[in-house]
Amino acid sequence: MTRPARPSRKRTFGVYIGRFEPPHTAHLLVMQEALTQVHKLIVVIGSSRSARNTKNPFTAGERQHIITQMLADAGIKPSRLLFLQVRDYFYNESLWLSEVQRLVTAHTHGSSDIALIGHLKDDSSYYLRSFPAWEFLPTHVESPLSATDVRKAYFENDLDRVRSMVPPAIHAFLDEFARTPDFATLQDEYRYLAAYRESWQGSPYPVVFVTTDAVVIRSGHVLLVRRAEQPGLGRLAMPGGFLNVKQTLLQSCIREVVEETGLQVPELGSYLRAQAVFDYPDRSLRGRTVTHAHHFDLGIGQLPMLRPGTDAAEALWMPLSEALAAPELFFEDHHAIIEHFVMRG
Repeated sequence: MTRPARPSRKRTFGVYIGRFEPPHTAHLLVMQEALTQVHKLIVVIGSSRSARNTKNPFTAGERQHIITQMLADAGIKPSRLLFLQVRDYFYNESLWLSEVQRLVTAHTHGSSDIALIGHLKDDSSYYLRSFPAWEFLPTHVESPLSATDVRKAYFENDLDRVRSMVPPAIHAFLDEFARTPDFATLQDEYRYLAAYRESWQGSPYPVVFVTTDAVVIRSGHVLLVRRAEQPGLGRLAMPGGFLNVKQTLLQSCIREVVEETGLQVPELGSYLRAQAVFDYPDRSLRGRTVTHAHHFDLGIGQLPMLRPGTDAAEALWMPLSEALAAPELFFEDHHAIIEHFVMRG
């Protein structure tokens, strides 16, 4: 892995966007190269405020801390770094772009001398074409390293391979994190998902799962369940599940609501206000999963009693203000789906 010669003019700001789940040696080399070309590097940490899962195992705060330590070990002063943490907006790309632009502007104070750092390697790098006002500075770092490979080795306890792919500061963090209850839960989830995907390997065609989910609103509260099983053990979710092949989408959705929460509302289907398909390709780590979400508005009044089903640890009514403010508590993209129906009015 090589770096180019120092350029004749440094840009004022550089922007480097990534999830860094976790940061690895190639990330370090790109940042070191960038800092030969810019005075200050703005590191945009994606997937902020996501619930821990095997794809996003670390909080944005944890990632910011270890990136700072990684660069300090390489002789980079913290004063040359700025950090932004940005949520995922699976179904509203414009909102994600505007969030990045707004937060970068807050750091650059009106300067237009901004360069975007990156490498157009595959479809995951699409965002590098999304900021035409910023000069694009392609990195010359070439590396086969992938955070996906680091996570695989990590959850499979291949510690020598992990050590070969990450700087010492990152390895120290990973070693410490591996002794926490969060890691044990994530490793269980990793093994569950690996076995789940393996069970479908014999299918002659790519498997697409179809599910139904329910956003049920009553007096400013949303109906939720707490998952009792992997994946997403302990996460909040909408009541829902896989489509019953002998039922319509609506029938299947209502059945799942009753089974998982014990909600007893006669003619629940009459309260249906909207429905939409959510098909972000990577929305589920189990595999390609398309959900048909249904929005029910039960109006104003006392909150009906609930009784969680066998596959839910808890059924609850949560104030919408609390639910919308806490995306990190939710399974997969369920927060985004609830947000979609509530924010559209």
